[in-house]
Amino acid sequence: MSLIRQIWILIVGTILLSCAGSVLVSVWTARNSLETQLSVKNNDNAQSLALSLSHQGDDPALLGIAISAQFDTGHYQSIILRAPDGTTRYSRVSGEVQSPAPAWFVHLVPIRPTAGLGQVLNGWAQIGTLEVVSQSAYAYAGLWSACVSITLWTFAIGLVAATLGHLAVRRLRRQLDEVVQQADALTQRRFVRVKEPRTPELRRVAQAMNQMVARINQIFSEQAEQVDQLRVQASCDPLTGISHRRHFLASFEAHLGREDSSASAQLVLVRVRRLADVNRTLGHQRTDQMLRSIAHALGESNQNGAAVTCFGRLNGADFAVVYPHATERDDQAVELLERLRQCLADTPGVAVVVSSVGCRIGMPMTELLAKADMGLAEAESKGDFVYIANGLEPAPLQGGEDTWRRALQATLLAARVQLMQFPVSDRMGDLVHMECPMRLQLENNGPFEPAARWLPFALRTGMSCDVDMAAVALAVTAIASDGKPRGVNLSPQSLAHPQFLPRLRERIVAAGASARNLWVEVDESALERHPEALVELCRQLRPHGVHLGLEHAGDRLSSIGLLLEPGLDYVKISSSWASGVRHDTARRSWLRSSVAMLHGVGLKVFVEGVQDAEDLPELWACGVDGVTGPAVKLPEAG
Repeated sequence: MSLIRQIWILIVGTILLSCAGSVLVSVWTARNSLETQLSVKNNDNAQSLALSLSHQGDDPALLGIAISAQFDTGHYQSIILRAPDGTTRYSRVSGEVQSPAPAWFVHLVPIRPTAGLGQVLNGWAQIGTLEVVSQSAYAYAGLWSACVSITLWTFAIGLVAATLGHLAVRRLRRQLDEVVQQADALTQRRFVRVKEPRTPELRRVAQAMNQMVARINQIFSEQAEQVDQLRVQASCDPLTGISHRRHFLASFEAHLGREDSSASAQLVLVRVRRLADVNRTLGHQRTDQMLRSIAHALGESNQNGAAVTCFGRLNGADFAVVYPHATERDDQAVELLERLRQCLADTPGVAVVVSSVGCRIGMPMTELLAKADMGLAEAESKGDFVYIANGLEPAPLQGGEDTWRRALQATLLAARVQLMQFPVSDRMGDLVHMECPMRLQLENNGPFEPAARWLPFALRTGMSCDVDMAAVALAVTAIASDGKPRGVNLSPQSLAHPQFLPRLRERIVAAGASARNLWVEVDESALERHPEALVELCRQLRPHGVHLGLEHAGDRLSSIGLLLEPGLDYVKISSSWASGVRHDTARRSWLRSSVAMLHGVGLKVFVEGVQDAEDLPELWACGVDGVTGPAVKLPEAG
């Protein structure tokens, strides 16, 4: 039996016992009072009537008239005059008087007043003894009326007490529910704090739970700081703080290989001219400050100009930036060149040259770098602050927003959609789930295009919710067909739409048991951009058995506080952090520490886009739970 039910039984039992006891005591007290009053009245009436009869002498007729007159004008049950020898000389007895009180009440609460006695004298001679008994039916009527009133008022007060008790129990239950919800959150790997209740006993429990959560947060925050230090060592140039060559190239290669990357991109290379001469002229300290200023200018373009996919320092004098959308105009590279010109205005003798090359997903990275490097060489031959566009390809996405909105609507309406399947396997080679990126057939009888082709326009036209819902519907249908677990990714923008989560929950509920084999993941950026929506996504889908995780993770894993609250199940590390891990000690140290930290909060860790099977032993040694990518091959069935 629950604690709240026990409290309710105690409250109701106490109220009922109090009400019943109050009614019984009140009725019994009123009965005794009425009985006493009737006894006194009987005695007073007997004495008064006896005195009156004593003045009548021993005349039987006069005595009878006086007794009858008294009986008829009052409410008496009987008036009897007895001779000294005990015989009855005269008596008047009333018939049965109907009382409004029910018979059971009269039986349970009897009123038995003492008969009043008076001596009737004739001079000094005794005529007889007068016995007077008043009518008790009226006393029963008054007692019954009082009993009804007392009962109603008592139970009305009991009802008020029960209402107050209900409010008190509801308040107590709310406080208790908060403590229980916190405990449930801990079992779901959500480390949240609750407001301490006013109830002392519950406050001590909440304090202990909050202190435990605080200690856990502190432990993982310290671990996250260590992981972040390893991340900086594994990925950042020690002078400028931006990505070094190996990490930039890994990030660029991962961008070119991801289906949900932008369909076109622009690689921009920046070279500081005559860096050795500048170092001799300005000195080592000022040259370092100048290089940091250039790196800062590259980072500023992420906030004030076009969004930057990745940027880093390739060597002493060369920097690189990747913009996600290439256009036939060179606005992005030109804007960067002007930014750098302003940055170096106060440093005489320092100049840069810039080259760019357009690229699309699937293109060889080495070929793109070679083209861009040729552009730098040409720019250097022409002087300072020269920009060369080498082989910039036009953006493949044609048409305005209306055109794309109609195309996407027609595609979804005609169900020209398809889920690809890429296995995620564990150390033993067993299937964890199938990664299922969405592809759309934008034209009748045309190819099924990857997300890089249409996702930017789906986001721009606000149709990412419809596309994501179509992906979920396809996945649960396929799961119901063959029972294989499947994973789909949702756009962070979809999570922020107010109608998306209710629609998604309705679809998951309709899927029934199939939902338990559904894996749903969102980009790591949702941790910072839409943390409340991510928490709500987990709260809505977790009760239905859906597995929830982050994809393309790595750069924000140090934000452990954001990871602890949603209640995720797994994290997929971006391929940019796992590429070539067997050759990079710093990267292995970061990955091993990150896996240990995530395992510590109960999250599984997978690695995306593993290209080289020779990296697998090192990945397993780092403790990852599964991998996906071209290097992953499932064993063929028997």
